[in-house]
Amino acid sequence: MAIPLPPMSNAAATTPTKRDGIYVAAMPLRASKGPAQIIMSLTYSLNLWDLQHYMVIIKPNSPQPQSQAFVFDFQPQDPENINVAISALSGRRVPGALLVRKLAKLPNRKCWFVGYSGVDSVSGANKFNEVWEADLRIGLHDCRDYTNGTTSLLISFCGIKHIEVF
Repeated sequence: MAIPLPPMSNAAATTPTKRDGIYVAAMPLRASKGPAQIIMSLTYSLNLWDLQHYMVIIKPNSPQPQSQAFVFDFQPQDPENINVAISALSGRRVPGALLVRKLAKLPNRKCWFVGYSGVDSVSGANKFNEVWEADLRIGLHDCRDYTNGTTSLLISFCGIKHIEVF
């Protein structure tokens, strides 16, 4: 049974809207083989920290079914360096990097739709990157804060419950 939709006004019918989909994705942190991987494995196995990396994915509103999404994230400049891992885990500042890359399709797991953007999302996220401080501090200025800030700008959303400190 179809649910009747309310009638559209003439302005809504003639004014196209650009509504990019905004998503948040999470993935476990990984480390290179050797001491960094041992430290990461130890924190997981002892359940000391559920270390997840969060990122913003923008799926542009495009008529083409195969249009690419854009990933925006914030991470250490050298995430596989053992000294960087130890410094970051101990709460010290480490040099961060803002990354932007293309994605062929949205992840199947740990990816949440958080809303639509009424602005040019890619341009808005790039402008956010211009003012984001690049020093990373886990728990104080990290990928969760970056994700919250970016999504707040794009969809006027005040916090993402999935990203609160565990």
